[in-house]
Amino acid sequence: MTLPLSPSRLTALILIPLLSAALLLSPATEVLTDLQLRSALLIMAGMVLFATGALPEFVSALVVLVLAMLLAVAPADVVFSGLTSTACWLIFSGMVLGIAITETGLAQRISDKFTPHLDGSYLRLISGIVFMGVMLGFVMPSSVGRVMLFIPIALAIATSCGFEKGSNGQTGALLAAAFGCHLPTFAILPANIPNMIMIGSAENIYGWTPRFGEYLLLHFPVLGFLKSLLLIAIIVKLYPDTPTRTEQQNRNGQFKPLEIRLLAIMLITLAFWMTDTLHHISAAWIGLAAATLLLLPGIGMVSAKSFNEKVNISSILVVAGLLGIASLINHSGISLLAGEKVLNWLPLEPGNDLLNFYSLSISATAIGVLTTLAGVPATLTPLAEQISQMTGFSLNAVLMTQVFGFSTVVFTYQSVPIMLAMPLAGVPLKHAVRLCLILALLTLLILLPLDYLWWQLLGWI
Repeated sequence: MTLPLSPSRLTALILIPLLSAALLLSPATEVLTDLQLRSALLIMAGMVLFATGALPEFVSALVVLVLAMLLAVAPADVVFSGLTSTACWLIFSGMVLGIAITETGLAQRISDKFTPHLDGSYLRLISGIVFMGVMLGFVMPSSVGRVMLFIPIALAIATSCGFEKGSNGQTGALLAAAFGCHLPTFAILPANIPNMIMIGSAENIYGWTPRFGEYLLLHFPVLGFLKSLLLIAIIVKLYPDTPTRTEQQNRNGQFKPLEIRLLAIMLITLAFWMTDTLHHISAAWIGLAAATLLLLPGIGMVSAKSFNEKVNISSILVVAGLLGIASLINHSGISLLAGEKVLNWLPLEPGNDLLNFYSLSISATAIGVLTTLAGVPATLTPLAEQISQMTGFSLNAVLMTQVFGFSTVVFTYQSVPIMLAMPLAGVPLKHAVRLCLILALLTLLILLPLDYLWWQLLGWI
């Protein structure tokens, strides 16, 4: 049986050799070791396969993992670290929780409360879902927790609006939920892990911690609110559809016993997630404990049949492959090399505020591609004082430029919440890949200049 040469496969067949040749002929070969060069070629090929969707996503993941072992670019515990990571267990837990929320009718009950206010138009629906996700960022500090709770509700809302599985409307609504409760919330101080890494590192190294209101004022108008509007516009353009008003079931009566039991488990889980700074238990193990309760006969509400039919193992393989790419980047030393060379590459000079601001913001974005989002503050925070002297920016301003970088997701593997959201939503990863690339490009072209003007208006630069 011959493999049909689809446009995506043709694109991959063209891009992989071209990019490989460009890398081999570039000055990077003088800096990279043989091991780093092999790793870079494999990483680049893997990213092309995921970005183009040339192969089924779980097959692309297996290709990356197998080639990494055959080429001996890293030991097995690095290559397969994704399978032992907390992200895989979070996905597993989220799937179980999603099944429970759906099958008990709790997701539909919540959906019935909101759908009548959102199904008047598609623009209103997508806008409502995005801003519901953003509002969750103010009350729930974990993107992973927000994704796990919000995706089943958004799916129920999409279904209530008449969107069938795989339709533009359902895909758009689920992307709005996944991206809305994650990307704009980087502008809210405690809402994501990279924010807290930056703040913790800055406090330990420089003794400086921004105030909640100060951080919100500097970042939310552009990277929060305007990015939300940009996200809405892109989704409405890429996935046009029309919701249909349906007769809503009356679920305003008493909660069923199963719903009450599920609510209790969810509230306890949420309480543990929100207090992780006190007990230091990983969100993954909290989620796994909740999933185990939901699977226990007599206590839970997810049957063995539902578990076997609805838990998608291929999704875990996809995440393992993407996390394997991230681990290879770190293990090969490519990310460390980028951090060491960044100051030499940047055209920084005191007094040239526009060039300095663009250089720092774009370099933070590029480092996020090489190290994942959490690697941005880990790489750049120790360099902040030196960068401050080179640019004339205050130390606080240099630290804050990182936010643009770790709030701009170019590839899905950079963000665990996005990788978690796609299998939970049942949305093919290629949709998230496309949305990430387009949103990142427009963020650089539209939001970066506006962010600079906003900083100038506030007197930060």
